Amino acid sequence: MEERLAQRPSSCIKIVLFGPESTGKTTLASQLAEHYNTPWVKEYMREYLQEKWDEERNICQPEDLLPIAEGQMKRENELAAIAGDLLICDTDLLELKVYAEAYYNGYCPQLLLKPALNHHYDLYFLTYIDVKWTPDDLRDKPDDRIGMFERFKAALEQNNKPFVVLKGNEEERFKTAVSIIDKQLNNKKVKLSEKDTAQINKKGISVQEVEDQVEIFKRGNIKVDISEAATAGKGIFAFSDKEKEEFIKLYDSKKKELDVIKFVPASGAATRMFKALHNFVDEFDPGKEGLRSYLDRKENENLQRFFEKIDDLPFYSLAIDYARKNNENFDKLSHDERHLVIVKNILFEEGLDLGNYPKGLVPFHKYRSGLRTAFEEHLIEAADFIAVDGVANVHFTISEDHQDRFKKEFENIKERAEEKTGVKFKVSFSFQDPKTDTIAVDDNNEPFRTTEGELFFRPGGHGALIENLNNQKADLAFLKNIDNVVTEENIAEVVHYKKMLGGKLLKLQEKCFEILEKLDSGNISEDEIKEISEFLQNELFRSLEAKFDGLSSEEKIKYLKDKINRPLRVGGMVKNEGEPGGGPFLVRDENGEISLQIIEGAQIDQDNPEQVKTAREATHFNPVDLVCGLKNYKGESFDLNDYVDPKTSFIADKTKDGKPLKALERPGLWNGAMAKWNTVFVEVPVSTFNPVKSVADLLKESHQVRK
Repeated sequence: MEERLAQRPSSCIKIVLFGPESTGKTTLASQLAEHYNTPWVKEYMREYLQEKWDEERNICQPEDLLPIAEGQMKRENELAAIAGDLLICDTDLLELKVYAEAYYNGYCPQLLLKPALNHHYDLYFLTYIDVKWTPDDLRDKPDDRIGMFERFKAALEQNNKPFVVLKGNEEERFKTAVSIIDKQLNNKKVKLSEKDTAQINKKGISVQEVEDQVEIFKRGNIKVDISEAATAGKGIFAFSDKEKEEFIKLYDSKKKELDVIKFVPASGAATRMFKALHNFVDEFDPGKEGLRSYLDRKENENLQRFFEKIDDLPFYSLAIDYARKNNENFDKLSHDERHLVIVKNILFEEGLDLGNYPKGLVPFHKYRSGLRTAFEEHLIEAADFIAVDGVANVHFTISEDHQDRFKKEFENIKERAEEKTGVKFKVSFSFQDPKTDTIAVDDNNEPFRTTEGELFFRPGGHGALIENLNNQKADLAFLKNIDNVVTEENIAEVVHYKKMLGGKLLKLQEKCFEILEKLDSGNISEDEIKEISEFLQNELFRSLEAKFDGLSSEEKIKYLKDKINRPLRVGGMVKNEGEPGGGPFLVRDENGEISLQIIEGAQIDQDNPEQVKTAREATHFNPVDLVCGLKNYKGESFDLNDYVDPKTSFIADKTKDGKPLKALERPGLWNGAMAKWNTVFVEVPVSTFNPVKSVADLLKESHQVRK
C-alpha cells in the first residue's frame, strides 16, 4: 500500500485547490487547466463516494479512506508524468486527512499520515467560503462552513505548506490565481545572461534544452517500476539446438541482401581499467612495507590476481624491457621494488603509457604473431558474421582526442587482419556530438560555473551515442562494447550466437512487417486483430493498455500499428554469475503498460522492499550483446531519437575545480535510449561474455591464448 500512495518525482509545478466543500475548487481547477492547456487531477473521492451512494445509499466509512487515497495518487502520478510545466490538482491527501479527522473524531489511518504530510506541492489555493452553498448527495455541513475552513487553514499552517487564500467571485478568483501561477512559471526558468545564451548556442543546444535539463535536476532521479524479473520462459527465450541452427541458416541466407554493420562504443579511456594500479603507485612504499603486507591490507582480489599472475599479461615482456631501459639497476632491485617499477612502466609515458590510452588500444591478447588490441579483436570477430561480399563494415565511437591513435592503429594492422580473415575492412569512426553534452548544476540546482564564470557542460554519457547509432543507415547493427572480446580460439562460439541472434531478429522482423502491411491494407477482421494483439503480447512481451478492448476496430488498428512499427532489438542475456551489468526486467510505465527493458541497479528504488526483492529474483544479466533492426517495413530508417524515454536520465555527483556538482547523464544507450523499442531477449552462454573492467581481467583463463 505504501508504494501505491507514493508521489512519483516530477519536474512540473503542482498547484492544489484546497478547502471545504462547495467553495469552487473544481470549477477553478477546470478553468485553470483550460487556460494553461495542461492536465488537471480530478477529485477521486467525489466519484468514489457518489458511486457508493448510488449503489448502496451509504456514506463514507473509515475503511474507504485508503482506497480513496490510492485512487487519488494513481491519477496524480499518471498525469504528472505527461504534464508539461504545470499540473492542477483538485485536492490532495492532506485534504483527505482533514476530512478524516473531522468526521471520525481525530482518526486518520496511519498509512495515510506520512504521504499526506510529506507530499510536495508548490502552492495551495485555499478557497474561502464566500461562495454560495450548493447542496448535493454528499455535502452535509452547510452550518459549519467557517469551522471547516479553519480546519483546512490550520492543516496548511501547522505543516508549513505555502498557500494563498482565494476570495471573491469566480472571475476575481481566476484572475488572482492566474497572476500567481504566472509568477511561479516565470521563476521556474533558469536565469541566464546574454553571454550564457551565446555559449549555449555555440554548442548547438537550445536554451529550452538547458532549462529542461535543470528541471530534471529539480525533479530528481525517477525509479523504474519493475513488474517482475525476466526469466527463461517468461521474457527470455531459451532455444533448442535445432532452433538455433534454423536461425543461423536464416541469417546466412538473408545477410547478403542487407546492409549490416558492427557498432562498437569505444570512447572510454583505460583510466578505470588501471585504477587499482594508480592507487598502488600512489600508496605503496617498498621501504616501509612489503608487497604482501600491502595486498593483505587492501583486500582487493583483482590486485591480488594481478601480482600473482603478472607475467601472464600480454604486454608483460614489453613492460620489463621498458623497466630495464629506464632503470639501469632494475635487476638488482628487490622483488617488491621491481614490481613497483614494472607497474610504473605499464602506466606512464616513459614506458608503455597505457594509463593514458583509450581502452580499445590496450593490448588484450598475446599470440605467437604478436599482440592484439581490443580494437583488432573486434575486426577479426566481425569478419565471420558481418562481412557481405567480402567487406565488413565496423563503426567505432571514439573520443576525438584519440582519433589519430585509432587511425594509426588501423593502418598498422589492416594488412595483417585482412590477410588473416580474407575480408576487407571498412572502418569508420564518430565522436560524441557536443550538442549531446548536458549542463551541470550546484547543490541548489543552479547552473554550475567554472572559475572563469562560464557554464559547465559535461559529456552526456553513453546514452548520447544513440545519435551516433541513428546516423548509421544500415538495416542491421550488431552492438557490442569495446572491452568484450574473446581470444581467436573462442571466436567460433561467439559468431555462432551472433548469427543466431541475427536470425531471430530477421524472423521476428519479417512477421512484424507482414502484420504492418496487413494493418495498412485496412482489410482486417476482428479475429485477425485479436491474433495480432496476441503476437504483441506473446512474442514482443508488450502488454496492452487497459482500455484496448473498449476501442473501436479503427482505434485498435492504429494502436497496434504504433506499437509494432518501432525499432527492434534482440539481446543476448547470460545467466547471472556475479559479473557486472544491468539486468532484463518486465517494467511497467506510467500508463500501466508492461514491456521488456534493461535496467541498471541505480534505476531501482532501494527504499521499496518489494522492488528490491523483485530485482534480486533476476536470473540473467545484460552483457550488451545486441542486434538492432533500424529500418521500418517501408525500408525507411527510423529516427531513433523518437524512441528515447527522457525521464530515465540519471543524476550523478561529481566534482570540478575541487567543488561538488551534479551531472546529468542521458538515458543509457541500451536502457532509456532504447526504452520505446520492441525488445526480445534470448539466452546465450556466459562464455560469450568476457569484459575487461580491470587490468586483472586480462589474466583470467578466458583471455589467455593457449594455442
